[in-house]
Amino acid sequence: MTLPLYGTASQSVGFSSDKARSVLRLRSVDSAAERHVADFALARTPEDIRHAVEANWPSIVVISDGVVDLSGLFAGRLLTVPRKYDYLADGDVVGFDHASRKFRTLYRRNSAHNSLLVTERCNNYCLMCSQPPKDVDDRWILSEIRESLPLIDQATHALTFTGGETLSDWEDFIAVLTECRDLLPATAIQVLTNGRAFANSRIVDAWKEIGHRALMAAIPIYASVDHVHDHVVQAKGAFDETILGILKLKDRGQRVEIRVVLHALTAPIIEETGRWLARNLPFVDHVALMGLENTGFAIANDGVLWMDPVDYGDGLARAVDHLSAAGVNVSVYNLPKCVLPKSVWPHALQSISDWKNGFVEECEQCDEKNTCSGFFTTGRPRFSRGVCAITESSALAKPPN
Repeated sequence: MTLPLYGTASQSVGFSSDKARSVLRLRSVDSAAERHVADFALARTPEDIRHAVEANWPSIVVISDGVVDLSGLFAGRLLTVPRKYDYLADGDVVGFDHASRKFRTLYRRNSAHNSLLVTERCNNYCLMCSQPPKDVDDRWILSEIRESLPLIDQATHALTFTGGETLSDWEDFIAVLTECRDLLPATAIQVLTNGRAFANSRIVDAWKEIGHRALMAAIPIYASVDHVHDHVVQAKGAFDETILGILKLKDRGQRVEIRVVLHALTAPIIEETGRWLARNLPFVDHVALMGLENTGFAIANDGVLWMDPVDYGDGLARAVDHLSAAGVNVSVYNLPKCVLPKSVWPHALQSISDWKNGFVEECEQCDEKNTCSGFFTTGRPRFSRGVCAITESSALAKPPN
């Protein structure tokens, strides 16, 4: 099951009409932490509600499928959300729209996979985009993020910014990253970007000036041939801008990860792409070779994009070998071990975000389940014919053709 991150509150009381949106941080009703104006007591039972009222909480979030009547007992802000959001916990941060009563989970304190959407706008139009771009004015999202950052636990290990193209409003976004440096100095910050903006020296210089020690730009390169990359991203000249941006970032000592999403247009040439990266960009900090998430545009383009990972496993293994031989840190994301050559296993990581990660029946008997990526639960998952349980008895079995 995919964890629901968006929803509509069944009840909202006491929210100001002078403000369109609020950012809320959830707290246990018995929390002794200093209260912030954004803090809401999190109640699941009538006893929790009574405790919150008695403890003088000015704001309460109730997880319930019904409407809560606190008239005469409570005069503060009250929000009621359905029980399917029962995963919400102490320290989580939620964005709430007053008029529509729509809310979305922005940050989960107990998750290792927190990502913040920066914008839905993008100057690429990738054939397999999991977040199809929209031409909308969504600059309010950056304001919401800035309001959220002081509420995020400083012990958070990592935080990802995603889009759309995260650098669409680059000056405002640079300001957000600067606040991350100041508010979350120990948190690794990863920014998913198509990299084209970094062809502009002014933007690269501003990025460098942030000075966050754990800031990484994650940039896709889909082929070593410009027209193939440009076709995948549906933007002429994108390859040249992307490569120039990467070179400028590394020239200024910035951290860069290269990402290659594997599908029928990129996987058949992955060995050539890996060899080209090893020869021309061996100084990047990480290369991630990634299985396809069959959602968004990937569903519409399924007939063009789907390729069984079993059919490109040998080429993937050789790409990993080329990169490793060049001293490049290389990982394989989003692909279960059972569909990969065993030589790739040391590079295959548990990379799928916990809110959209699942396993199939075969996985229950698998010896490698605890160290395997599993599968995406979003969109319309496609499964390789090579999916099987890896057991001691199957270790010598020949992989399916």
